[in-house]
Order: sequence, then C-alpha cells, then structure tokens
Amino acid sequence: MRHVDSGPRRLYLLPLESTTVPLAGSLYGMVVSYLIQMGDGRNILVDSGIPAEYQPPAGAPPHTHKTNVVTRLADLGLRPDDIDTLICTHFDVDHAGYHDAFTGAELVVQRRHYDVARGGHARYAGAQVHWGNPALRYRLVEGDTELAPGVMLLETSGHAPGHQSVLVRLPRSGPVLLAADAVVLARLFTPERKIWPLDDDEEQLRASTRKLLDVVERERVALVVFGHDADQWQGLKTTPDFYE
Repeated sequence: MRHVDSGPRRLYLLPLESTTVPLAGSLYGMVVSYLIQMGDGRNILVDSGIPAEYQPPAGAPPHTHKTNVVTRLADLGLRPDDIDTLICTHFDVDHAGYHDAFTGAELVVQRRHYDVARGGHARYAGAQVHWGNPALRYRLVEGDTELAPGVMLLETSGHAPGHQSVLVRLPRSGPVLLAADAVVLARLFTPERKIWPLDDDEEQLRASTRKLLDVVERERVALVVFGHDADQWQGLKTTPDFYE
C-alpha cells in the first residue's frame, strides 16, 4: 500500500479586503483567510474574514467589500462543506465574519478566548451572530497544540486573550508562520514592541512576540505572514497561486 503523507501539501493566502484603516498613525488594511490543503485531502481554513453587513464606525474611512471567503474558495473549486477544520485565531469582526458558513467543519479555538467571548465581552459582539451560531461545532484547545501533522497552533495572547497563531510546515517552502494579529505589521516584529489601541495586554503581547521570534529562529521559519500588512501582501503569492 502506498504511503500517503498526511502533512500540509499547499498553503493558499486568500486576500479578502484591502481597504486601509487608520491605526495609531499608520495604515494597515489587509483582511485575509488562509487555506491549508493536507496530503490526505483534508482542507483546513484559518479565519473567515469580515461579515457582509459590517459598517465602519463613525468617522472611519468607508469600507469597500471586495470579496469574501466563500467566493475565494469557489475560485479554487471548493464549497464551505469541503472545509474540514476552521482554525479561529480570535473572534474580532474582521476574522470571524463568515464562521457560520462552515457548519460542517470543526472550529478550533483557544478555550480562554472562547470563554471570554462567550462571557459577553463587547469587543466580540460585532461578529457574534456568526461565531456564536448554535449550529457550529467547536473544539476548545489550551495552549500550544499540534492540530495535525505539520500544523501547530501557538497560543499568542496579547492582542486578544487566547489569540492563536499557526505554524505550517510545508514540504518545499519549509515552515511558514501565520502570525495573525499577534503581529499585524512586519515592523512590529521586535522584542520590545509597544501596545497599540486594539491590543489587550502589553506584557502578554511582548511575551507572545518574543515567543514567535524564538519559533522563527528555532524552526528556521522560511516566511512569516503578518496579519494586516498591506505592504508585505503586495509581494506574497496569493490565490490562485500557493506555497508548497
């Protein structure tokens, strides 16, 4: 019998929005999802983007809906039912807006984050109708967790309690770190980084940043993808292209 490698085979970066948003004197605006295709045929999605009904707060730049994760998957010949697992980095409105499209998947989130959001934290109310849909099936994990061969969840609190990043070990590209909102911009990937207005806890944020810097060195990470860095995303391979 031929051995089937069950580890990651392809990583697709799915840009959903590119509207810039002012934050602490800087501009960042990528809203994204990621698709990990495994050697055994499983499809793992990371985050689901901003909901269609989202309206920016008063005084913010107008928001332009360019596409959504369901459309991006359709471009690859996939339907929501083809997604086996949805990794939830956290429940901010720009990361959890289409979770309820994936009722057939197992959703994986840090227990701490789920408990805080379920406890009624106002920050996560913007997408609660989507991540809190009773039809969804959650798996709660605690701390760093090997989700599947070659797919590691890294607990990275600081931006949000129980935030998680994802390390994907690809056969040709090598390890790729999806930092998500633990590090939103490349220039913030430093040991002494400071808290930003949307971050939750400076001490935890700095500890998580140092943790990821250690992962990059220890694992010889080939690529770090920062959660909202529009400048970086201009130079990345995005769908329909992929990393392998």
